[in-house]
Amino acid sequence: MHISRWLILAAFVAAAVGGAACTRQDVDDTQHDADVALEEAEDGAEAAVDATHEAAEQAVDATQNVAEKTADKTKEIAGAIGRTTTGVVTATGEAITDGWITTTVSADFVDEDLLEGSDIDVDTQDHVVTLKGTVGSEAASARAAEIARGTRGVTRVVNQLVVK
Repeated sequence: MHISRWLILAAFVAAAVGGAACTRQDVDDTQHDADVALEEAEDGAEAAVDATHEAAEQAVDATQNVAEKTADKTKEIAGAIGRTTTGVVTATGEAITDGWITTTVSADFVDEDLLEGSDIDVDTQDHVVTLKGTVGSEAASARAAEIARGTRGVTRVVNQLVVK
């Protein structure tokens, strides 16, 4: 019986040592698996960040493209409206009356710095504009006549302005 105790004890020690060895190997394997999983997760997160950054850049580019196209289309539409409006006014002929010409020329004089302090009377008859009154210089007189000549519907300008 003495031998069986030794055999049992040896078997127990062998099992304990073997079990410890297996347990240590399992710990090492688990640690390795955890390290690999962590690296894969970090790589995945980095790839996700890169993909998100790229998607954001594409969204910015697409937004800029749409904004540019919208601005171009808006300019195109505004130009078409302006051309259509001009066509309607000139096609009807009646829209450009002597009163319209007088009002337009007088309004254009208001924003002209060279004509500041001038006293100009605008009279229109049969699309002929007559300018009467006083201005501060020959340049002001010439500018007033130029503005009147540049107004749509004006056929001639009679400049009777006096330099004061």
